[in-house]
Amino acid sequence: MKNTIYLSFALLLCFSSLSAQDFSFGAKAGANFANVTGDDVENSSSRTGFHLGAVARIGVSEKFGIQPELIYSQQGAKDDEFDVTLKLDYLNVPVLADIVVAQGFSLQVGPQFGININSGVEDDNGNEGDVEDINSLDLGAALGAQYKLDSGLFFQARYNLGLSDIAEDSDVKNANITISIGYFFL
Repeated sequence: MKNTIYLSFALLLCFSSLSAQDFSFGAKAGANFANVTGDDVENSSSRTGFHLGAVARIGVSEKFGIQPELIYSQQGAKDDEFDVTLKLDYLNVPVLADIVVAQGFSLQVGPQFGININSGVEDDNGNEGDVEDINSLDLGAALGAQYKLDSGLFFQARYNLGLSDIAEDSDVKNANITISIGYFFL
């Protein structure tokens, strides 16, 4: 996990030195509406959680930039049949193409790499337990939109689709809708 964090910051520094004249750095937070999908999923519903973290935007041209992020994210799902909630916490690193389509409005698409930092279950009575067989790496794809005001305040809506199974020998993938608010300091 340390290696991934170090690699993320090294990439961020490299990108910032390439385009220091158009570099923005900020923070964001918001709500997650997470679920799981796949052939091995039945009777699941959305788990509401939150996310928060750091975001950067490296401008390559006036209409295109790269937007890496480092985000703590609560994900998982509820199992309606057994009345339990699967709680998965990730450190996500999306690296998105940011394509400006109108003043302040951009579309975003790209890969997302997630590292599972906590996994457990909780029943409706508050009893908790650990889940041992969750894969440590989650690969996904992100698609969304961002609106940025001249003040630096921005709003995002995004869908993150898991491409890898969350556990060995299962067809279960993450699916997450995020709504965010943030601020670019630089």
